Amino acid sequence: MSDNLAFVFPGQGSQKIGMLSQLASVDSIIEGTFSEASDALGYDLWHLVQNGSQEEINLTERTQPILLASSVAIWRLWQDKSGAQPSQLAGHSLGEWTALVCAGVLTFTDALTIVRARGQYMQDAVPFGVGAMAAIIGLADEAILQACADARQNDVVDAVNFNAPGQVVIAGSAPAVQRAIECCKAAGAKRALPLPVSAPFHTSLMAPAAERLKGLVTDTPFAEPIIPVIHNVHAETETDPEKIKTLMLEQISQPVKWVDCVLKLKSGGAERFVECGPGRVLSGLSKRIDKELISFATDDVENFENALLSV
Repeated sequence: MSDNLAFVFPGQGSQKIGMLSQLASVDSIIEGTFSEASDALGYDLWHLVQNGSQEEINLTERTQPILLASSVAIWRLWQDKSGAQPSQLAGHSLGEWTALVCAGVLTFTDALTIVRARGQYMQDAVPFGVGAMAAIIGLADEAILQACADARQNDVVDAVNFNAPGQVVIAGSAPAVQRAIECCKAAGAKRALPLPVSAPFHTSLMAPAAERLKGLVTDTPFAEPIIPVIHNVHAETETDPEKIKTLMLEQISQPVKWVDCVLKLKSGGAERFVECGPGRVLSGLSKRIDKELISFATDDVENFENALLSV
């Protein structure tokens, strides 16, 4: 195990049609993992990812199993190639479920069942188009929190992803998010961009989803993690399986404290990060959080092999 190595797992927004096709062409582990997921889900997940529409894979009940399967497939490939073992894990939002699978907390199949339900329940909680999310670029956290407070007007709008300094996502009811966008612009934000998502994740509007998911999570066997996982809710580790279940239910309607998670990984000794999954979003955020951190992507053959040799 490498004390200065952490693995991080991406969340929604990293999915795209055709992803992982290059890795799959050189190793059967990728499609094998998707085949296992397809059996659990009852539909052909690999065919959807390679031949479906971007609109379909952006629907959260599809997106969540897709990203879980993608990251677990790359993790399995890394293990098969005897890659260096991380001493810490963290996942952004949905990616935290992937981290728990890779830490041995729950099985891949059980996680697929949970995240499919999680996606469905999150979408059901707020009808499509009623909620919204937006990225606020170039404005201090305190100013964004004030803009949300000014824009609320008995609606819901909150800062929900603290992704990097000057890069925060807000979410809530669509009218309140639009008001908050205008407030952020007036306060000096460089950009305020609506995001193409299907629900206002990590807000109090998601509380009904957490309540619906509680029974399934409660009944699913969880074990102590064999690798420490930093949790989004409080940027700390947890070993008690029952407390982990509580944190994962809270996470649905609580902000993602990603900056704090990355700094916690660093304080635990991490200097190198492997982004285990499609895209390079987390690699970009890590560099914005701390320029000394070195990140490696794994989403194609060249990047994967470079990461394998470099860490």
